Amino acid sequence: MGSFLKCRIAGLIVFSIAGFHIGEALAPHTELTAGQAALVFLALGAFAGLIAAPWLTIIPLRHWRRAASELTVPQLMLAILGGLVGLTAGLMLAFPLSLLSDPLGMAAPVIVSVILGYLGLNIFSLRSREMLDVINERLFGRQRRLQPYASRQLLLDTSVLIDGRIVEIAETGFIGGTLIIPRFVLSELHRVADSSDSLRRNRGRRGLAKLNELQRGNDMPVKIVDDDPEDFGEVDAKLVALSIQLNASLVTNDFNLNQVADAQGVDVLNINALANAVRSVYIPGETFDIRIIQAGRDPNQGVGYLDDGTMVVVESGQKFMNRDVGVEVTKLINRPTGRMIFAVPQAAGR
Repeated sequence: MGSFLKCRIAGLIVFSIAGFHIGEALAPHTELTAGQAALVFLALGAFAGLIAAPWLTIIPLRHWRRAASELTVPQLMLAILGGLVGLTAGLMLAFPLSLLSDPLGMAAPVIVSVILGYLGLNIFSLRSREMLDVINERLFGRQRRLQPYASRQLLLDTSVLIDGRIVEIAETGFIGGTLIIPRFVLSELHRVADSSDSLRRNRGRRGLAKLNELQRGNDMPVKIVDDDPEDFGEVDAKLVALSIQLNASLVTNDFNLNQVADAQGVDVLNINALANAVRSVYIPGETFDIRIIQAGRDPNQGVGYLDDGTMVVVESGQKFMNRDVGVEVTKLINRPTGRMIFAVPQAAGR
């Protein structure tokens, strides 16, 4: 039985009982007998409970749960503090308001306290980022880096969380905006973390650990959203649809997802492309030292790697296996999947 149906049944019962007693109480003021009035108001209460119960219980709770999940812990604490400040202000006004003539004197303190508590909670929640900046600057002497594109939304896919470099990129301040993580991406990440395959399990756990780092960090706000385009079965298709729906940029490492999203007009930020853009640039004729660690695909080739992970293929380099050798660049190839440098041993290049 669904939660909405259970709620409607409970609302029907509660409102029916309340309607029955209200009908009995109002019977003297109507032309109906006590039994007739009780039955009429019982029916009205049952109908009202059947319709209104979810709107009074489940839907508000889901809204607050979603709002709370989108807030970081510091923001949530400030929101609670704001509610307490509002309630305190309402309590201070309760006594003078209670001196008003009834029924205003009875209702005003409660109404004012609820309104002030709600306003305090929302104001502190909406201005929490600025308040955290002030607290950091005044108490700890730290000032948050100004972030460009503060209103920009960045939708993260599973591969980005597993990769983990988004944490370091956020810390540098080179990108700005709000990081958005759909609930269905978290579900996929949990499935990977629970996999029977040890490699997949470790990758999933790494992704969850990186997500926790993002949420604990004070560099970019992180939101967990429940939006789930139900007309799209695949996670990649859902990500593209959600990016269009939210007008958000899609952050990914998946080359195929990049191509599909780009074809549909979605703004894509590929971390691998960013890594390629900031790697060391060598032009033909430049020289550097490299350690040959494995054989290449062609005969006599040796392969080494730069500190940033760029593959260096050295012709006639197999004889220098497990040794450092000076090489001269002959060719540079840039591909969407990475960069490759072709070189020859330095003596041969002369």
